[in-house]
Amino acid sequence: MRLTSTAFQHNGKIPSKYTCDGLNISPPLEIYDIPKEAKTLALIMEDPDVPKKIRPDGMWDHWIVWNIDPKIISIGNGKEPEGVEGKTTYGRLGYGGPCPPDREHRYFFKVYALNIKLKLPEGSSKQELLKAMQGHIIDNAELIGRYERI
Repeated sequence: MRLTSTAFQHNGKIPSKYTCDGLNISPPLEIYDIPKEAKTLALIMEDPDVPKKIRPDGMWDHWIVWNIDPKIISIGNGKEPEGVEGKTTYGRLGYGGPCPPDREHRYFFKVYALNIKLKLPEGSSKQELLKAMQGHIIDNAELIGRYERI
């Protein structure tokens, strides 16, 4: 599997349009080579560079969606994929763009092909999603973007 965006290259700069300094909308994403046996997809966007004084685990969850139809190979600019949304570190559902408090941070967009439809309720956490996916991941892909507030 591969995950790409027309808005930025892998390890490239995320345009401010997709951050708290801009429109705070999700970037366009494209998913390639999804395994034919995939029943659903899951999408996670996370920032592992958060200062420990803000989050002791150093992690901020920006976007969590699962039970996405594997026929969805493109997520449009500012669009939420149809699926079940999890609660982000912002305490709400849906996309929450990069907003680093201190320096450049890395943002990991991860997509997982799963062999089942998950029975997690809306608003579940990333940890609950990761636990539910254990043993059901067929393939996965990752796209990293970087952002620093000016």
